[in-house]
Amino acid sequence: MKFLCVDCDRQMSFEERAVPGDGTLAAVFRCPACGRKTAMLANPMETQLVSSLGVKVGGRTVPEANLEGVRAGVASGREGAFETPRGARPPTVRWSVDAVERLGHVPSFVRGMVKKIYTEYARERGIEEMTPAVMDRARADLGLEGM
Repeated sequence: MKFLCVDCDRQMSFEERAVPGDGTLAAVFRCPACGRKTAMLANPMETQLVSSLGVKVGGRTVPEANLEGVRAGVASGREGAFETPRGARPPTVRWSVDAVERLGHVPSFVRGMVKKIYTEYARERGIEEMTPAVMDRARADLGLEGM
C-alpha cells in the first residue's frame, strides 16, 4: 500500500512507526515535496491480521536479501513441514453444514485463509469433521478470539 499526496501528486515517504501498546499500530507518512504528513491507524484486529501474515510495516535500512521472504518462512517453519511419507496424504477434514454456514459469515477476502487455518488445526489434531465447536476451540487455542 502506498500513500499519495493529493496536493503534490507525489508518493509519500514512510517516516515513523508507532505501537502504542493497546494493540493498535500507527504509521506516519510525509510528502517529500510539501512536507505534509498523514497517518494510518490500524485497530488491534487489523494489526494482528497483518502481523500474522508476516507483513513488516516501515522502511528498510538494508537492501532486501535474495529470497528473504521465503527464507523467513522456512526459518520459522514447523519441523518436518515439508516431509510427507511416501504414499501418505494428509487426512481430509469434512466441514459440517453448520461450520460451512458460519464460515460464510467471514468476509470473502479472508475466507480462504480462515478455512485453511481451521483445516490445518483439525489435521494436526486428527479431527475429521469441522464443527462450530471445533472452530471455537481453534480460535481459543490459536489466540484468535479478537478476530
